[in-house]
Amino acid sequence: MRRFLFVSCLTFFAVSPASADITHAIKSSISLTVDGAASQSIRLGSNMAVSGSNVTLDTTPVLGTLTSGTALGYTPGAYSITTAGDSFSYSETYLEGDDVPTVLSTTVTAGVVPALPIFGNTTTTAGGVAGTLAGTLATDGALTITAGGAGTTAIGQVIQELTIK
Repeated sequence: MRRFLFVSCLTFFAVSPASADITHAIKSSISLTVDGAASQSIRLGSNMAVSGSNVTLDTTPVLGTLTSGTALGYTPGAYSITTAGDSFSYSETYLEGDDVPTVLSTTVTAGVVPALPIFGNTTTTAGGVAGTLAGTLATDGALTITAGGAGTTAIGQVIQELTIK
C-alpha cells in the first residue's frame, strides 16, 4: 500500500501541467519632424542720458516725435560751467530707436516668410527642408528611414517585450 501511494504521488507531480503566463509584444514607431522657421524681433525705443558735475543746464535737450519713415529728431541741450576754474565733467548720449513699421505682421507662404521686420534686437531661425525625409514601417517590423535636409529629425524604434509569470 505504501508503494502504491508513493508511486501515485510521483505520477501526480510528474504529469501536472505547468501554469505560466507568457506575453510577447512588439511595438514599432517612426517619428519625422521638420523644424519651422521662426523670428523674434524686439523694437528698441529712443533714449537719451545726460550727466555731469560742475555743469549747469541752460537749455533742456529735446527728443522729437517718432513717426513712420522719419527720424526722431533731437535737439541737444546747452550747458555752462558752474564754477569757473574748477574741474568739470559732462556726458550726453542719444540713441535713435527703431522706426515704426507700416506692417507689424507678415504672411507665411508654403512655410516661408518672404519678409521679416528688422529691429534693433532680432533673432531669426531658418526652417527645415524636408527634402527626401521619409520613413516606412513594414508589417514584419522592419524600419526604413531616409534622411532629410537641414532642420529635420527622423527617429525609429522597435520595442520587444517578453513577460513570463
